[in-house]
Amino acid sequence: MALVFPSIDPVAFSVGPLAIRWYSLAYIAGFLGGWGVANALVKRSGLAKPDGKQIEDFIFWLVLGVILGGRLGYVLFYNFGFYLQHPLDVFKTWEGGMSFHGGLIGVAVAVIGYAVKNGIPILRLGDLAACGATVGLFFGRLANFANSELFGRVTDFPLGMIFPNGGPEPRHPSQLYEAFGEGLLLFLLLNGLAWFKPKIQEKYGFLFGLFLVGYATCRFLIEFVREPDVQLGLMYFDFFSQGQILCLPMFLVGGFLMFKACRRG
Repeated sequence: MALVFPSIDPVAFSVGPLAIRWYSLAYIAGFLGGWGVANALVKRSGLAKPDGKQIEDFIFWLVLGVILGGRLGYVLFYNFGFYLQHPLDVFKTWEGGMSFHGGLIGVAVAVIGYAVKNGIPILRLGDLAACGATVGLFFGRLANFANSELFGRVTDFPLGMIFPNGGPEPRHPSQLYEAFGEGLLLFLLLNGLAWFKPKIQEKYGFLFGLFLVGYATCRFLIEFVREPDVQLGLMYFDFFSQGQILCLPMFLVGGFLMFKACRRG
């Protein structure tokens, strides 16, 4: 017995010849939702910087960081050999291929650049970006599910689902696991702390560090039931995936930031 993938059209709706996909809507919902979360936390904290206008202006930098970083990260981390032979395909973003870890690096660059330019503490802006990012992660993983992509490994688990692109055997709906862990749980943890204990926002870097630790932990564990990338497979000792290896420095950096923030506090 297995669950059957619901009939979901990857195209949410069309306006004339323009097809609007769920994946595009997920990005829009993520950016708008993250903006709303950051604005609410800024008002809750009572701290002078950044203000609401600066958060609004930062969204443009954030969009660039996510898209450019996510694409370059996928090229470098997941399919470098292919793009080395076909360099022009790097620009074919409509064919898919985005990396969370690359997007994270892009966001970090955007945070540093905007914070320095506007005299905002870098880690303070990083904390707000981390709290808002959980919204995008939640909707992004739901979009992966709607697209029947990034599904899990074959299983006899009761939640096993037969995906249109995954063959006849039931697989873990790992996109939903990630939406729950990386998205919903992290959202509740980070924003719950920031909202109900606003003083924690004064410990610059703590929330960003907690985000890194939390994401790395969830992603590392879920990768054990997620189907490895076809072009890479299991790379390290035929046991660990590329995603798991990239989570290790995230965990260490996040733990260091939390430790330093508590020392300062």
